[in-house]
Amino acid sequence: MRQEWRRDHYELATRVHLMEAVPAMSDSLYDRLGGKDAVNAAVEIFYGKVLSDDRIKHFFDSVDMDRQRGKQKAFLTMAFGGPAKYEGKDLREAHKHLEGLNEEHFTAVAENLQSTLEELKVPGELIQEVMTLVGTTHDDVLNL
Repeated sequence: MRQEWRRDHYELATRVHLMEAVPAMSDSLYDRLGGKDAVNAAVEIFYGKVLSDDRIKHFFDSVDMDRQRGKQKAFLTMAFGGPAKYEGKDLREAHKHLEGLNEEHFTAVAENLQSTLEELKVPGELIQEVMTLVGTTHDDVLNL
């Protein structure tokens, strides 16, 4: 499984050229990141990191990861100003059942996302914009 994920990861990286060719006239963060292919690649790499992270991987033990990836792609597309119609639960509802979810877990997810974006060679100012957006979700994800 891990070897298969690695192969897929590198195929995505090669095919998409991972967010390096960003449209100059685009307004939305979604478009500036590289659109659908870039978000899809980022989600695939991100979950590879999350499922390898001992701090948080246990939260996904009983999760259908194909479905989770699809929901995350739709959610991020919407959150970044793209065309997806996200119809899932809001962040509070989606995370309230996760017993023991705390600051360390939120930080682990954020670190994995930032690492993914850096790996994809996303420009620093766009990474900062994404991470600022992530920061706005803190209280909802942790149900504070």
